[in-house]
Amino acid sequence: MYSLTKQGRKGRWVGDNMAVPDFQSLMAPFLRCIGDGHEHETDEIVECVAQQLGVSEEDRRETLPSGRQFRFRNRIGWDATYFAKAGLIERTGRGHFRITDRGKALLATNPERVDIKLLSQYPEFVAFRSRTRDGGVAPAEEEAAAVEQTPEELLESVYQSLTNDLADDVLERVKQCSPAFFEQLVVDLLVAMGYGGSLADAGSAVGRSGDGGIDGVIKEDKLGLDAVYVQAKRWEGNVSRPTVQAFVGSLEGRKARKGVLITTSGFTRDAIAYTESIEKRVVLIDGSRLSQLMIEHDVGVTETAHYSLKRLDEDYYVGNV
Repeated sequence: MYSLTKQGRKGRWVGDNMAVPDFQSLMAPFLRCIGDGHEHETDEIVECVAQQLGVSEEDRRETLPSGRQFRFRNRIGWDATYFAKAGLIERTGRGHFRITDRGKALLATNPERVDIKLLSQYPEFVAFRSRTRDGGVAPAEEEAAAVEQTPEELLESVYQSLTNDLADDVLERVKQCSPAFFEQLVVDLLVAMGYGGSLADAGSAVGRSGDGGIDGVIKEDKLGLDAVYVQAKRWEGNVSRPTVQAFVGSLEGRKARKGVLITTSGFTRDAIAYTESIEKRVVLIDGSRLSQLMIEHDVGVTETAHYSLKRLDEDYYVGNV
């Protein structure tokens, strides 16, 4: 369960895992915010609920794992969906809502908490939940997840977990391969990311030199307006500052401004701090970042399934209700 504690003059709410209250804890404040019977827009409701609970601006900007949505606003949106399914509110336009007579009746009972259990008294909501379960979510799993996460958050969490597991598998497999394969992998990844022009151009530029700490030179763009110097290290131990300094020294010898050092391991704190203190632009890609980039750009992985998450297009229905 998510525990809420109000602390300090600003009333910051904190929980076991995150500062944003779970979406069920937002339900009662949501209803109170629109209890006057007037039409209210989403932004207004978000601000009102945040003020009631003392959720700070910083906490309101906490994002979902994808980084595409604010967690607090996402949870308000799912509350609206659940309320609409239960007949407590009605949608009056895109992002606009009004409380119904049923919602007013519930609010008149002055409920201490509004949650899924309470909403289950309404047949329409029960029917909606049944359809959700028929879609493949086990009731016990759904109930456990619903305590803190909306369905969209649960979907993102599962996706992130699967991606992290895949990244671990990818990195372990890369470490088992030969140095020559690793050089080719670097070529494939850089081209997939938009560097190096054609695969043939990149292949002839990377992994051929080994001169003065430089494993290769690759075009920054297809026109070759600038060059990026590359060093690839299939190592087990962390790359230390002296190794990075040697790479930077090699860049200086070439009068180069940009470099990328890729490794299957990691970098020491000193090495990272060093690159942040110099004028040259040197990007360090460790094993974890390497595997994530490979997944992001479809290098060494294959898609097994694709799900497209869609929303109702309110603009399509404007003027036709």
